[in-house]
Amino acid sequence: MADRISALSRKTKETDISVSLNIDGAGKAQINTGVGFFDHMLEGFSKHGFFDLKLQCEGDLEVDCHHTIEDCGIVLGNAIKEAVGDKKGIKRFGSCILPMDETLVLCAIDLSGRPYLVFDGEFTAERVGYMDTEMVKEFFYAISYSAGMNLHIKVLNPGNNHHMIEAMFKAFARALDEATTYDPRITDILSTKGSL
Repeated sequence: MADRISALSRKTKETDISVSLNIDGAGKAQINTGVGFFDHMLEGFSKHGFFDLKLQCEGDLEVDCHHTIEDCGIVLGNAIKEAVGDKKGIKRFGSCILPMDETLVLCAIDLSGRPYLVFDGEFTAERVGYMDTEMVKEFFYAISYSAGMNLHIKVLNPGNNHHMIEAMFKAFARALDEATTYDPRITDILSTKGSL
């Protein structure tokens, strides 16, 4: 089957973003958002999901990191939706329970076409590096709604804020990789409705 690839851009008065995504990649990343810790998280997402991801963002970081991170979530979610295509033959559901040192995070996904986020995790620091911790939920909210996915993220065992956030991004990558994987038993779209 042909690689599932998308390339999108979005420009507003607050951000200028370009994204290219290959769902069937090898985990290669070229990320530059101006927020170092966020770049690190997206690189982990790419590596652990085996997605080739190029993402360039010029945002109004003189204000704060909010517009940059939220808008990257919007564009990346749209890129996921476009790359996945009609969803014919894919597993649709994916989940992962991922440990990172003392922390344990659950992520579950349904590429249902119906956006919904359940986010259960609390942070004890206002930021990690130059990324506000409250933006983690905003990022995943933006992805879930623009990609049209049901996304659950739950911290099962909390700890270091860096570890919790990194476990979330890696668990999300692993769950999305599973959900987008082809299954030879699925000859059409995995829904009794016949479409997603």
